[in-house]
Amino acid sequence: MRDLNQLTDQFTESVIRNMTRVCLEAGGINLSQGFPDWDTPPEIIEAAVRALRSGVNQYAITWGQPELRRAIAERVAAYNGFTCDPETQITVCCGATEGMIATLKAIINPGDEVIIFEPFYENYGPDTLLSGAIPRYVTLNAPEWDFDPDQLAAAFNNRTKAIIINTPNNPTGKVFVREELQFVADLCQKWGCYLVTDEIYEYILYDGAEHVSPASLAGMAEHAITINSLSKTYSATGWRVGWIIAPPKATAAIRKVHDFLTVGAPAPLQAAGVTALTMPESYYAGLSGRYRQARRFLHGVLQELDMRPTLPRGAYYIITENPALMAAHGCDDDFAWALKLVELTGVASVPGSSFYADPAKGRHQVRWCFCKKMETLEAAAQGLRRLA
Repeated sequence: MRDLNQLTDQFTESVIRNMTRVCLEAGGINLSQGFPDWDTPPEIIEAAVRALRSGVNQYAITWGQPELRRAIAERVAAYNGFTCDPETQITVCCGATEGMIATLKAIINPGDEVIIFEPFYENYGPDTLLSGAIPRYVTLNAPEWDFDPDQLAAAFNNRTKAIIINTPNNPTGKVFVREELQFVADLCQKWGCYLVTDEIYEYILYDGAEHVSPASLAGMAEHAITINSLSKTYSATGWRVGWIIAPPKATAAIRKVHDFLTVGAPAPLQAAGVTALTMPESYYAGLSGRYRQARRFLHGVLQELDMRPTLPRGAYYIITENPALMAAHGCDDDFAWALKLVELTGVASVPGSSFYADPAKGRHQVRWCFCKKMETLEAAAQGLRRLA
């Protein structure tokens, strides 16, 4: 047989989803993969049921039902502070995951470069490679997860096509502040490249943090591409309904790629997405309060056990790093530690090196998620305290 695509030799399958499989095999508590263990709001489920029963079961318009695109545009104007044309700037896709690969495949030419902050959500590197680009990594430094402006500026050049930012960030919980995003935006305008933001955790914020969409910044109308989905805000990670907001020229290319990747997102779930996006403001306040309680609890348990957690300002993940504690349990790297934790405590986390281009940078880190019921987190705490 002839050779397979050599790009696939440069990355592995998802470590996050593999840890879910490890957890299931052990009958453990899954604090590895970031999906909630409660259900989607009932009014959104009922909207999907109504759509199914009323015959919304065939293809929608490839780039999204008009009602959903209008609802996205209205929500973005109200919350994110920028306007977009639902007819020429919004593409509905199969989750933010497809949104990212469709975007990169639409804007990348072979040999282009894409700047990625690390630690990063694990899809960004493979997506960049599969799109024919060369990734360039800039490190976010614990505990504040800030970047060196000089290092970032040096990463831009004539081959830079895009920079990817996830804010609030998975896995660190960093929320990029307006000044940081303006600095990046200025570089994008200087070099004529795109700023691609993954904003799926935009409503999950703590301690007064503000979500800022780069598309709302002056001069970014032709540079900003915004990716989002129903998954995290509406606890519907299995629905796979997302969207891409981009300048019209980029949208035209994105829609072509999207069409031949997946044709379209599920029609009845798109219909239910309209209900989701018109939820009352009290819904978002309740979501934030729920995650605030969970963050406080899990962070406290990890502190109690001397795992040295960083405190996230957004999203629902916590990174811990204590090499001495790992060594005390016979582990010298993050994979051994994550597996040992499942063995000793029955609780699954994610090895930190999977979020870095250079695995050595995450060798002593693991990531925990707290998008779980309090009963689940309390059971996880009981397991983790076996380490004490």
